[in-house]
Amino acid sequence: MINKEFAVVYCEGFFGKMDGKTANGLARHSDKYAISGIIDSTKAGLDAGKVLDDTANGITIYKNLQESLDGNGTNGDSVAAFIYGMAPLSGAFSSIDRDVMFHAMEKNLDIINGLHEFLTDDASFVQKAAECNVQLYDIRKRKDIKQRRVFTGDISKVKCPKIAVLGTDSAVGKRTTSVLLTQALQELGLNAVMVATGQTGVIQGAEFGVPLDALKEQFISGEMERAIVEAWEAKQPDIIILEGQGSLSHPAYLSSCFIIRGGQPEAIIVQHPPKRENLGDYPNIKMPRLEDEIELIEVFSRSPVIGIAINHEDMSDSQVEEMIESYQKQFEVPAADVLKSGCSSLIANILTTFPQLQAKLA
Repeated sequence: MINKEFAVVYCEGFFGKMDGKTANGLARHSDKYAISGIIDSTKAGLDAGKVLDDTANGITIYKNLQESLDGNGTNGDSVAAFIYGMAPLSGAFSSIDRDVMFHAMEKNLDIINGLHEFLTDDASFVQKAAECNVQLYDIRKRKDIKQRRVFTGDISKVKCPKIAVLGTDSAVGKRTTSVLLTQALQELGLNAVMVATGQTGVIQGAEFGVPLDALKEQFISGEMERAIVEAWEAKQPDIIILEGQGSLSHPAYLSSCFIIRGGQPEAIIVQHPPKRENLGDYPNIKMPRLEDEIELIEVFSRSPVIGIAINHEDMSDSQVEEMIESYQKQFEVPAADVLKSGCSSLIANILTTFPQLQAKLA
């Protein structure tokens, strides 16, 4: 049993929204931290699980930091970390964010930061952290100067299937689907490992992975390869799930290219929000058609799409069911809303696609 640190997650004004994806992910799953509360004054008093998935999970949303500490009773004294839970397109902190983090340090909380703006490069934060005897953790800041590996071809040493969960946009649920698929495969009895590729997965405690968009372009494929090879050598898994980032067609994000090139997945699952009309952070750019994204992925990766995961934002349950039926008929692969109804149909097709996994279960 892993002893988790208690942490509060700051997501002012954005919990349950696209730019709150780090907080959203931590409220759903964390191997490293026990989330004791979410800070978002616009949803204070609500249950985080009810906001995200209409199912209570016991994590309360608070108005501010002090209320989050007071509201946890004796656990309030045990809260050790303050996690910055937003991912704005700007990648920068507001003046209010900075004030809240200074207050958190005064409450003896370590600061966990997933943005490209590094607290450890800011003299005022470094000084305050020293005064308060707390730590600053910049998740996207390269810890190892040797993280400059180019692609070598060592990916060929990995002898188990690799499945990438890619999408049609950013913040559509690729990480959540990756986590749920990995857990379902483990519960089935397979040795499944997930490789994280973004800051949220790393904060959640993924054993293997790296925030790809924090690396220089020349080394991203190589570092993706390294993470997968390390997972293979350490765990000898039956199957590896690769968390996707952005989308292959997205004009602003290149991570999907490197995940495919460095990871060499044998199959793909595509995550798509059917009711999203425009790219999340780019309201003037239309979403790609799912059929176009699938064609692009299959041509670029030379691997088949074997399933579709549906993001149910702005959809009723009946609309989700209709869309699942429609996609399955159109694309002849299983489709599922993994948050509402699980991923059994996707798992079944994974086992069909890779019969060696069936043999391990037998």
